[in-house]
Amino acid sequence: MADQEVDLFVIGAGSGGVRAARIAASYGARVQVAEEFRVGGTCVIRGCVPKKLLVYASRFSHEFEDAVGFGWTLPAEPTFDWPTLIAGKDKEITRLEAIYASNLERSGATIVKSRAVIEDANTVRIETTGERVKAKHILIATGGAPTMERIPGIEHVISSNEAFDLKALPQHVVVQGGGYIAVEFAAIFHGLGADVTLVYRGENILRGFDDDVRTHLRTEMETRGIKIITGVTVASVEKTEKAYKAKLSDGIELVADQVMFAIGRSPLVGGLGLEAAGVRLADNGGIAVDEYSRTSVPSIYAIGDVTNRINLTPVAIREGHALADSLFGNKPTIVDHSDVPSAVFSDPEIGCVGMTEQQARAKLDKVDIFRTVFRPLKATLSLRDSRVLMKLVVDGSNDRVVGCHIVGEGAAEMVQAVAIAVKMKATKADFDATVALHPTAAEELVTMRQPTARYSRP
Repeated sequence: MADQEVDLFVIGAGSGGVRAARIAASYGARVQVAEEFRVGGTCVIRGCVPKKLLVYASRFSHEFEDAVGFGWTLPAEPTFDWPTLIAGKDKEITRLEAIYASNLERSGATIVKSRAVIEDANTVRIETTGERVKAKHILIATGGAPTMERIPGIEHVISSNEAFDLKALPQHVVVQGGGYIAVEFAAIFHGLGADVTLVYRGENILRGFDDDVRTHLRTEMETRGIKIITGVTVASVEKTEKAYKAKLSDGIELVADQVMFAIGRSPLVGGLGLEAAGVRLADNGGIAVDEYSRTSVPSIYAIGDVTNRINLTPVAIREGHALADSLFGNKPTIVDHSDVPSAVFSDPEIGCVGMTEQQARAKLDKVDIFRTVFRPLKATLSLRDSRVLMKLVVDGSNDRVVGCHIVGEGAAEMVQAVAIAVKMKATKADFDATVALHPTAAEELVTMRQPTARYSRP
């Protein structure tokens, strides 16, 4: 016999799980949420929020340099204190965690501070107490975790999780990886004063992004002083008396105060009782789900990074809300995973939405490319050697803008607005009919008149 009965039991109190729980409870459902670590999940505790705070901190070094060209004279050389930054970050995520927990409880959901394991299609066991909860519906929202390779000395390597809690700022850092987490932390450490080497096994960073974006960001990062080595991996890490020695697959040795791996994230599916319950995994390693986030077991659902669909916090939130609407709000809702905007908070940052040029050319009969690279107005006085990239991908058959890619200051903020137009299926003529806002970098989005390239499939 179960000790308790609920309508929805949520495993994982990250952004997606919390949203599903809150909305379900608002419809009158009896909801319990189990979380073994901290409420808020990856985004709030060890992901988006603390990372963006560190990104802000890292960009001040460039602002101090640029200020001189605008007439500012600093009274002394600026100094940076890592413990102050980390203490401020900790204070903010503690505040946010309290808000998440308060919102959950205020909605009527109950938080269980424990790991939970699925025993069958409608039963969950609370590990700390051994209690069993009977649930009409079970939601898995456990997210993902950093992937780490098995190499000699891997115990000396940190992931992005540990990077947020280092006791001191390392002066020499080796980062392995070429995805958004790797390039973001490379920029963070470099902006705060560290010497950074980025190591990536592929031919260029940011696989899956538009090729122009990949090339442009790499050039900008190298111009700023970040060393990027591609086509190799870290084969081993050895601890020396004062540092770490990272040996690359081509035999080169790099000496660093810290070695960090950011080579991807894997869905947290282990130890949940999935096999016993009959929940199947997809080929991508995540939990297989249908368009309503239902698993192979009709009473069990999964959302967010644990499904390995689109691993973004707003997507997990949208999936959690849709699930609660479908199950308890009498509003069956399917989440549209197309044209989801995304950002990379590198330096400079990236904002993009829709198709890359490569995707469009593979899928569409006709493709028009509008591309510009220019020196931003700010750089004319700061004399910073930096360029902005803006690119529109247009379906040449119907003039619809199917992709937008920006590299430069404020790229993410711009793309959030552009994403509305792309989602509404705006045409290039709609962009052209929009009056430019001058002087801004964003005005280039509505002033690119002639295509820089045109492609047609035979």
